[in-house]
Amino acid sequence: MTNWLINHFVHNNDQITNDKVRYSYGRLSSLAGIVCNIILFLLKFTIGILTASISITSDAFNNLSDCMSCLVTLFGYKLAAKPADKEHPFGHGRMEYVVSFIVAVIIFIVAFELFRSSLDKIIHPEAIRFNLILFIILLSSILIKLWMSSFNMTIGKRINNIAMIATAQDSRNDVIATSVTLVALLLSKMFSNIPFDGIGGIIVSCFVLYSGIGISKDIIDKLLGSPASSELVNSIKNQILSHPEVQGVHDMVINDYGPGMQIGSAHAEIDCHMDILKAHDVIDQAEREINEKLHVIMTLHLDPVDYSDPQTAAYREEMLRILNEIDPQLSMHDFRVVPGVSHTNLVFDILIPYDCSLTREIIQPKIDDALSNNATTLYTVINFDHAFTTNPVTKE
Repeated sequence: MTNWLINHFVHNNDQITNDKVRYSYGRLSSLAGIVCNIILFLLKFTIGILTASISITSDAFNNLSDCMSCLVTLFGYKLAAKPADKEHPFGHGRMEYVVSFIVAVIIFIVAFELFRSSLDKIIHPEAIRFNLILFIILLSSILIKLWMSSFNMTIGKRINNIAMIATAQDSRNDVIATSVTLVALLLSKMFSNIPFDGIGGIIVSCFVLYSGIGISKDIIDKLLGSPASSELVNSIKNQILSHPEVQGVHDMVINDYGPGMQIGSAHAEIDCHMDILKAHDVIDQAEREINEKLHVIMTLHLDPVDYSDPQTAAYREEMLRILNEIDPQLSMHDFRVVPGVSHTNLVFDILIPYDCSLTREIIQPKIDDALSNNATTLYTVINFDHAFTTNPVTKE
């Protein structure tokens, strides 16, 4: 069913980075959500009125909020598909994140209202009127929501759209919420003296709130600037290192301006004895390949390194051994040796992962102490920095 809808309503559906194709996917997802949620709202609201059940009515308005969310996202996808202009040279892709945040706010409001109504139902309980036909209708709504969850998750993963994945998660939470409603109604039928209906409504509102919190966290991370995925980082790294002239990669930064618009930079280490024109050609080719294959606009900075000097290579291997003994998470780049009359300077950068408990005040003395027994007087000039990606990208 999902593939049939995609093939019939999304032209060129394999071109997932194309703004118009992404809009077609978003429009299909939103329209399917609007139709399904309106049907579910009308059915559940009618059932809720006929049975005087607050949990069913709460579930109905949960579907209505999903319908409003679909309308908001439909508008958002339209804005996100706009091409870049003078005011927004990187395009409008981040509008998808803004829209998703608005959806989360709507979910919070609905959760609060459902909780308030359910609490009132516990304080002032009413008798529940329930029969087999209503049970079958609620069971059918669960199956519809299961399909919607699968539908949006399939599209969301295909085009890497966080809003659709969030919608799929919300539909999955709706399945749980409706199931809780169903159980609450059955218990209310069996034990009329206990307000299971109101209790079920509170549980449903908590599920709705939990869904909103999860969506908000994902969206806020995107808006604040979360690191690129390890898959993308490794793909870029491997593409650069596929050129044998490149000895290592470090200081990678990936900026996300919305799906289909990512801009990055990195330092590529190349033998300092290589002809500068040849080195530039290697870097230029790597940038072009990353753009064509991974759809990331990449700028590579050429770092000349000298691995042919035996003394430099020996000092470098010694420093790598010391860092590994201090903490295997530590990595090093931009290593060079500056000899002098009375001492020799070892100049390099150390990358400290954010989850590493060691600080520069601890690492520096440990390194200096390990070098103190060397026959040559060695001083270290170290620049400590942190990674901008999920995993450090350094020379292998």
